[in-house]
Amino acid sequence: MIKPKLFVLDTGTMKMDKGYMVAMHNPASISNPNPPAEYIEFPVYAVLIDHPEGKILFDTGCNPEGMGKGGRWPEGVQQLFPYLANEECYLINRLAQLKVRPQDIKYVVASHLHLDHAGCLELFTNATIIVHDTELSNTMKSFAMSRELGAYIWADIDAWIRTGLNWKTIQPQDKEVPLVEGVKILNFGPGHAWGMLGLHVELPGTGSIVLASDAIYSAENYGPPAKIPGIIYDSVGFVNTVNRIREYAARTKSQVWFGHDSDQFSKFIKSTEGYYE
Repeated sequence: MIKPKLFVLDTGTMKMDKGYMVAMHNPASISNPNPPAEYIEFPVYAVLIDHPEGKILFDTGCNPEGMGKGGRWPEGVQQLFPYLANEECYLINRLAQLKVRPQDIKYVVASHLHLDHAGCLELFTNATIIVHDTELSNTMKSFAMSRELGAYIWADIDAWIRTGLNWKTIQPQDKEVPLVEGVKILNFGPGHAWGMLGLHVELPGTGSIVLASDAIYSAENYGPPAKIPGIIYDSVGFVNTVNRIREYAARTKSQVWFGHDSDQFSKFIKSTEGYYE
């Protein structure tokens, strides 16, 4: 039997104030009334699972047309959260390096619909796009009402609508949903965004991995204790999810892969180097 392979696709980096990643990480005090801001660079990545039952993509990174004059991203977003990548890092090129075309992807699991995770969804018109129901419905409601959507990009959403993506939503009550053998969708619910999804992947050699995406930005957020990010929809939901992931990872003996942890990402085998199996 053909074994599944998991590829880590390096799709570039972004920068932002660390306070967005770990809220109140360096608070002012009497002895230090004006602590300096910390501007950090962090990875943006996608995961490709080459599975006998079909190719699965977890997240899609940023849209290459986001930055610059006339770019998809509003100027304020570009100033706060710049995206840095050469053409080699663009998702479509990372896939091409593996001789994979967008039409070869059977499932795209969108952890959530922020600009750095759903920026290339429009490429996958043949795939089933799996997303949390609350995340999709609230994103579309916001799209209908405003052009300024924060971490959700109006031009990205417009492209999803124009290309007629094939959506499948995970309902709030569906906590664990089998996708293919050895791959399960984990419904993390509200926290960092309106509705977060992750994956649990079992590999014969590597073992089990929980792909947490921005349900946990980094090891610093994971703790213990859990530390909420500055970009958050539901702080109580975030902490509950971190605790749930910690318990789930212990029970299933799984690694936890965070959404934007530079130290952890530096240790990953990238798709240009090899894969996990």
